[in-house]
Amino acid sequence: MSVAGLKKQFYKASQLVSEKVGGAEGTKLDDDFKEMEKKVDVTSKAVTEVLARTIEYLQPNPASRAKLTMLNTVSKIRGQVKNPGYPQSEGLLGECMIRHGKELGGESNFGDALLDAGESMRRLAEVKDSLDIEVKQNFIDPLQNLCEKDLKEIQHHLKKLEGRRLDFDYKKKRQGKIPDEELRQALEKFEESKEVAETSMHNLLETDIEQVSQLSALVDAQLDYHRQAVQILDELAEKLKRRMREASSRPRREYKPKPREPFDLGEPEQSNGGFPCTTAPKIAASSSFRSSDKPIRTPSRSMLPLDQPSCKALYDFEPENDGELGFREGDVITLTNQIDENWYEGMLDGQSGFFPLSYVEVLVPLPQ
Repeated sequence: MSVAGLKKQFYKASQLVSEKVGGAEGTKLDDDFKEMEKKVDVTSKAVTEVLARTIEYLQPNPASRAKLTMLNTVSKIRGQVKNPGYPQSEGLLGECMIRHGKELGGESNFGDALLDAGESMRRLAEVKDSLDIEVKQNFIDPLQNLCEKDLKEIQHHLKKLEGRRLDFDYKKKRQGKIPDEELRQALEKFEESKEVAETSMHNLLETDIEQVSQLSALVDAQLDYHRQAVQILDELAEKLKRRMREASSRPRREYKPKPREPFDLGEPEQSNGGFPCTTAPKIAASSSFRSSDKPIRTPSRSMLPLDQPSCKALYDFEPENDGELGFREGDVITLTNQIDENWYEGMLDGQSGFFPLSYVEVLVPLPQ
């Protein structure tokens, strides 16, 4: 950094301290500018919160949320992606129903009904895939672009404006000691930054109809999903009712037990009814089976030093979805990230994945 740059940083720091500690009054921005800045701040918070909650709504499972965030919608538009790349819960249920329906066979009413329901669940999973991709493409991606581009640019302009204001106020207080030309340049830069920040905020607030159109796209995608889901479920409900009517109209087969075959016990040879008595073998006492011996606990698979974020498993956890991390009671897991208030991400034996907070005890928390 140049000498002039160091001096400017000193001026701004000195002015900030005098305002915060000494109660000095800085240059006041007009009320319209402050109101615009307040609206932009509220917009930024709203977009960030809505984005997070929308992704959580589409995929409650944290592993699937991570995959949804990385979904390449451009490939979908070009026809290179047929699904989001993670299994929908409806699809998993459908596969389970179809598998068991085939095992029960065509002679079982329940087996045939499971096949019908499983196929409908598969169709629901495909519809849900389309919903996820449509919402990602037409709602999540535009809002993320708003956060990462427009709102970030506004914050940059506001930060630059505050720095130039502090520099100008510092030089204004020392008018006479600082050359007039330097003071004039500081004022021009302050006014220039104010105009740029004001313009960028104005453009954002005046084009908020774009966010309304994106919200409309979200609702349209949901309506289309629910229409198709209702149609699929209506067809399934009609199939199941038809099966029940057909089953109830058929005569019920009566159960007729088979005749019992005579059983000849033969002549009694032993006092216990013909079955020979055998003396139970004595089991030799072994030191490994003494009641006084206590079971030896298997040590944890991972014993980590408590100088890094970690937690200890309170119970066994069997993963049910892709991306989840399985462990046994007593394992010590390295914490790498907190997904939300209920899920962590961590590593164990070289494997990384997600797991619920309720299954572990945090030994060393993640840094804030």
